[in-house]
Amino acid sequence: MGSGLLFLATFFVATGALSTIIYLDGNQPGHLGASGFYDLGWTFSRFMMFGYATRMAGVFMISSSILFLRTRVFPRWVPILGIVLALIMLFRIGQINRLGWVFLFFPLWILLISIYVLVNQYRNKPGAASPGG
Repeated sequence: MGSGLLFLATFFVATGALSTIIYLDGNQPGHLGASGFYDLGWTFSRFMMFGYATRMAGVFMISSSILFLRTRVFPRWVPILGIVLALIMLFRIGQINRLGWVFLFFPLWILLISIYVLVNQYRNKPGAASPGG
């Protein structure tokens, strides 16, 4: 589960770098473009986000999917889908400009798991079928 924390850390580093660029550009318009720091910061934050954070999210998806497979808390297709999506996220090396939508696999997979948990919890709750009871 450390990969989830590493994903969060790389996400925050990329966000911090991009926020710094936006802040400095707002305070000193035109100065960043001339110095080259704008290009450096933009490239750094982009690679941190789409290169490393995406891969850490994929590692987190694989580890939690294997946990879900072994404990059988979800139907078998949910963790298998998580592993397939994570492998796509992990092995798109060198394709930063293409397949940018792959980063959305992680939040969509989390949304799928959350909806399944909520629906399953509601179904198993006593008295859930009758709204008045």
